[in-house]
Amino acid sequence: MKRINYLLVLSIFIMTSCQQKEEFQNNIIQQEIADNWKFKGTGKKSWMQATVPGTVHTDLLNNGMIDDPFYRTNERDLQWIDKADWEYRSKFIIEKDIFEKNEIKLVFEGLDTYATVYLNENEILQTDNMFRSWEVSCKEFLHLGENELRVVLYSPINIGLEKLEANGYSLPASNDQSENGELGDKKVSIFTRKAGYHFGWDWGPRLVTSGIWRPVQLLAYDYGKVENVHIIQNKLTDGLASMEAVLEINSMMDDEFNVSIYVDGEEHAGKKMAVSKGTNQLSLPFEIKDPKFWWPNGMGDQHLYDVEVRVEKTGVALVDKMHFKIGLRTAKLVQEPDADGKSFYFEINGQPVFAKGANYIPNDVFLPRFQPADYERIIKDAAEANMNMLRVWGGGIYENDIFYDLCDQYGIMVWQDFMYACSMYPGDDDFLNNARLEAEENIKRLRNHPSLVLWCGNNEIEAAWGEYEAGRGWNWKERYIEEQRQQIWHDYDTLFHHILPEAVKQFNPQTDYWHSSPSGGMGKLASHTNTSGDMHYWGVWHGQEPFSDFRKYRARFMSEYGFQSFPELNTVKTYALPDEWNIESEVMAAHQRSGIGNLRIRQYMEEDYIIPEGFEEFLYVSQLLQAEGIKTAIEAHRAEKPYCMGTLYWQLNDCWPVASWSGIDYYGRWKAMQ
Repeated sequence: MKRINYLLVLSIFIMTSCQQKEEFQNNIIQQEIADNWKFKGTGKKSWMQATVPGTVHTDLLNNGMIDDPFYRTNERDLQWIDKADWEYRSKFIIEKDIFEKNEIKLVFEGLDTYATVYLNENEILQTDNMFRSWEVSCKEFLHLGENELRVVLYSPINIGLEKLEANGYSLPASNDQSENGELGDKKVSIFTRKAGYHFGWDWGPRLVTSGIWRPVQLLAYDYGKVENVHIIQNKLTDGLASMEAVLEINSMMDDEFNVSIYVDGEEHAGKKMAVSKGTNQLSLPFEIKDPKFWWPNGMGDQHLYDVEVRVEKTGVALVDKMHFKIGLRTAKLVQEPDADGKSFYFEINGQPVFAKGANYIPNDVFLPRFQPADYERIIKDAAEANMNMLRVWGGGIYENDIFYDLCDQYGIMVWQDFMYACSMYPGDDDFLNNARLEAEENIKRLRNHPSLVLWCGNNEIEAAWGEYEAGRGWNWKERYIEEQRQQIWHDYDTLFHHILPEAVKQFNPQTDYWHSSPSGGMGKLASHTNTSGDMHYWGVWHGQEPFSDFRKYRARFMSEYGFQSFPELNTVKTYALPDEWNIESEVMAAHQRSGIGNLRIRQYMEEDYIIPEGFEEFLYVSQLLQAEGIKTAIEAHRAEKPYCMGTLYWQLNDCWPVASWSGIDYYGRWKAMQ
């Protein structure tokens, strides 16, 4: 993961002369614990081979303990996995060069989700958030030579049931497929800081994972390390970019470090600075003359500068360095009164941008299976379709660094949701403190990317609850007595109107915050008659309205709409047998999560097409139908420019092989729409 590369980039430090070897020490050593992992169910005796990063489901599959979860209706038979506890262990060697360092830490980039970590049978860490990384000092528990790391992962379902009971009443979670998970109406996804789509969605299965889903690193150093660097663009003109690097440095002692900034290999600034033992914040201004701007796809080049921040203990050691690519650009969400109401558009380098793109979900239920080459393909696919924006939807994950790197490279603006979607969430102190730390970490991780243009609090929650108008919403608030209703809204208000915007203001004030999508603005629900804010239009599909109605509803920014199709036959073959190639078969229904979606496609098809007799032809025509629908919508939105300044269809991709709203199926196969 790139964040670890930032923390440390000195596994081997090669000196070129005897004098340098004497003067310069290898301050930081990084060792990934990726091998020798085994796992088992707690209480079981037999250990099996495991892959880290990975998940319990994929490890069971790799060991032949379960059948492919995506094949036919196998998903139904695997719901026991999320109700069990699991253990992972690895044995690793600590050499003398690491063991003698002043500080040694274990860094877990991602644990999914409730875990207790033991080092040589000493408990060193407890975790409760899939979206956070975890660091723990561990030198006192390490041995020279062989050591054992053990991670116990607890059932998110069992813990969720405990939290539900403690809450006293349930909370809305429309897409939590609790019935498929053998829980009846007990929806527990909202109590756990974990990807919501793992609990099911109307395009995805219910496969609630556990696992060590991002890398585990051992980090050792003598003098300190750089925790974070914020590259701030204070002013940008054609002739000069006035920049500032703000470093967060953890020092092991009162000392003096030399901080240097290199741009494209040339030193642009350097200064000696005093540091105190503990956490320090240091600032170093620098300039880039005659800057080359970063532009969205289709508007200009995506010029990226190589920036390296080096911290040295002069003549002794390179304490740490961080390297990233930055783009120089201005970006803002423009919401200003106009003749029609209030605008809603993105302005890059002073130029209004019509946002063209899609909503983006995780590419697999089992996240570690999606590799760098796969990321390259999906982002390149978006760029080649002339997209300039992807909305990272709030029921998935804060994506891996490579996703944002590729968006920088290809000029894809990122609308970044925080990870909350289609549910109301608890507001106890533990949950809110966890949410605050999650927001801080991910804002710091992503804020240097020029592609990042917006933080959004959540997906569809404001619209679903309908606080501001009687009779509005998804009939959620009407389920509760007045006291409960007030508490639920208070918790919502605390998180999305205070904690999250305050975190953005503190850690990334250069990027705008939008509290919920869709919304007409603070205190104003989204509506098809709104002249402000953004809109999700689902009259076509859910409302069974005709494609022509895409032209009827005007939006300042259309951030969701869509129409389903089937994947091609080669994809269907991966999950259904030939005698199941019927849209009403049990297997085809299991790979359709939008209620009567398969029949809905047929219903729309009957309006404009002769229904094909052959199954393969039916799949093909469903894609033509989808393409026609989305074409109608996009043309309508672009015809409304500059009143409407954005069109993001639902959805770019899939997390398993399925009939859905995607333009690219699970295997990367383009549908006709794409």
